[in-house]
Amino acid sequence: MNRMVAYCGIVCSECPALLATQEDDDAKKKKVAETWSKQYNVDIKPEQINCDGCRSEGKRIFFYCNVCEIRKCGQEKRVENCAYCDEYACEKLTKFFAMAPMAKTALEEIRKGL
Repeated sequence: MNRMVAYCGIVCSECPALLATQEDDDAKKKKVAETWSKQYNVDIKPEQINCDGCRSEGKRIFFYCNVCEIRKCGQEKRVENCAYCDEYACEKLTKFFAMAPMAKTALEEIRKGL
């Protein structure tokens, strides 16, 4: 699988939700749901771990992606991901980086190559 980077900088192709979906592995989906429920203090069900990446056009995306403001903005601006945005790094993205510093690293690497 080619490296796939979400609008926010999460590397989808390394994400356990995407990998469990691609492998159609219910045990892995259950494990991801349990881990993320504890990590983010929310109730995530195994059936919500069904994702082909937030940039996919299909219906299989992680449930949060349906309400993600970063994803919505990236789609509206028609950018590959936020690294390509003229307003990089906006307030929404900066707040997200506080929770996911690895996403910032991924976007910064892309920006260096632009």
